[in-house]
Amino acid sequence: MKIIESGIKNVDAHESVKVVMPSNLYGCELAENVFVGPFVEIQKEVKIGARTKVQSHAFICELVTIGTDCFIGHGVMFINDVFSSGGPAGGDASKWKATSVGNKVSIGSNATIMPVSICDQVVIGAGSVVTKDITESGVYVGNPAKKLRNI
Repeated sequence: MKIIESGIKNVDAHESVKVVMPSNLYGCELAENVFVGPFVEIQKEVKIGARTKVQSHAFICELVTIGTDCFIGHGVMFINDVFSSGGPAGGDASKWKATSVGNKVSIGSNATIMPVSICDQVVIGAGSVVTKDITESGVYVGNPAKKLRNI
């Protein structure tokens, strides 16, 4: 058996960043005043903008960029592997896809975010599944997430 310790490794973080342990962060960038709750994993090459809050049990995989003043709720899952070849890509990062989250975006607890682009000033309801780009500000809910109303 090989045990791999989790923790914080090779993270480029502003001195004002707060991380509640246990968390697993490696190779990512965290701007000023970012908050990361416990039991969060943030993988390499993820970039998180200033004043964004990531609540407990969230998973932010490689190829995700999150803007400023965002809220990532408890248990939010970002996905970068869409099983394009009929199964998991495994270590073949060339099959992974990127996600971009704009500024002032709030994502409710237990939402799933597929590889998409989300514009500024969006609210995504708890438990929603975002499968397509969101290009208009507003409130989005459901599976798949659809616009409910303007903000």
